[in-house]
Amino acid sequence: MLKLTLMLAGAAALVPSLARADYPIGHLNDFSGGTADVGKPYGQGVDDALAYINAHGGINGTKLAVDATDYGYQVPRALAAYKNWTGSNKVVAIMGWGTADTEALVKSVTDDQIPFVSASYAGTLTDPTGKGGPASERAAPYNFFYGPSYSDSARALVQWAAEDWKKKGGQGKPKWVHMGANHPYPNAPRKAEEEYAKELGFEVLDPVVFALTPGDYTAQCLTLKQSGANYAYLGNTGASNIAVLKSCETAGVKVQFVGNVWGIDENSLKAAGSAGNGVVFPVRTAALWTDNVPALSLFKEIAKNSDPSGKEYKAVHYLAGVCAAFYLKEAMEWAAANGGVTGPTIAKGFQAKANWVPKGTEGVCKPSTWTAEDHRPTLSVELYQTQVTGPTDSGTVSELIAKGTMKLNKVATIELPRKKEWIGY
Repeated sequence: MLKLTLMLAGAAALVPSLARADYPIGHLNDFSGGTADVGKPYGQGVDDALAYINAHGGINGTKLAVDATDYGYQVPRALAAYKNWTGSNKVVAIMGWGTADTEALVKSVTDDQIPFVSASYAGTLTDPTGKGGPASERAAPYNFFYGPSYSDSARALVQWAAEDWKKKGGQGKPKWVHMGANHPYPNAPRKAEEEYAKELGFEVLDPVVFALTPGDYTAQCLTLKQSGANYAYLGNTGASNIAVLKSCETAGVKVQFVGNVWGIDENSLKAAGSAGNGVVFPVRTAALWTDNVPALSLFKEIAKNSDPSGKEYKAVHYLAGVCAAFYLKEAMEWAAANGGVTGPTIAKGFQAKANWVPKGTEGVCKPSTWTAEDHRPTLSVELYQTQVTGPTDSGTVSELIAKGTMKLNKVATIELPRKKEWIGY
């Protein structure tokens, strides 16, 4: 009886701490669905960063009450999670994930005034006023993301390809083709990408459609081969792109593949092996896990939340997840000092500073600027090219990179103009 009484007393002692004004945060992630191959490293980066923030004082001493939901990349489940988060204990912000669900929630987060920091970088999320460029679809004042938009990354790839064509002494018009599922995520940059390709002198071919899931894509590769395409944009995530790369290697396709930001990473490069060699894709951070940058020590400390050994290599998506969480942290700190931590003040916190890098992340997170008129955080796009020099079927990613069997080599930094007409798509 005494033991039970002590247990109850201990439980009662916890009540005041649970009742304190922690800041409720929603975290929508995909650890089990169609984009889990890249959702896991990004989502783990967010989780680890939020745990680290809590362990180091939260937001000016107030902890984050994080409710993480694996929605399996299914929009109805995302909508159900959102409904739960806007109940009696309404969240002050949400760390989000996919394009279809993020776009489905734009009106809701606007009406409810909840900052939504997505891992979708769709250009349609970049117009906070609804009065941006002529192609803008709607106002999205509460949508934020870290990194260049899908559209701007695709424009950067087009610009790189045009320069690459000239360097190689290409004759006539180079041919560009968009590849991916007929789905909001891979389709998000297509208008901007194909428009800019035509502007820079490409012949734009009909898109080649393949599913978001792995499969036998020999037919698509034969279509690609017959088309004579010189540059092919991979719009899906790594798992299905790997299947295409392998099928096209077998089919003898000779084309320069370029990928969207989720299109390939260190983990998928190991799975792709030689078929993944030479792919050019955007990286959101200014450093990779093994670079000699002082701020990476913070990221490696954060990573101990999920890997106490500190030995696991973290892919580019993990770093981006940490950066996104730290931008939210500092926006909340600004809000706390300027009227209180609410959705509207957090949104103002995102817009309060220019060329902003969260403290301690300098040299890893790239400077970002959000304004009340423009939610494109950056027009600077870092492009890297994959390199595979041997078999990747044995050894960990960390070991393969340490040996030099796999590398990500920086090939360009594309500085795009901040054209008003590009806002919103």
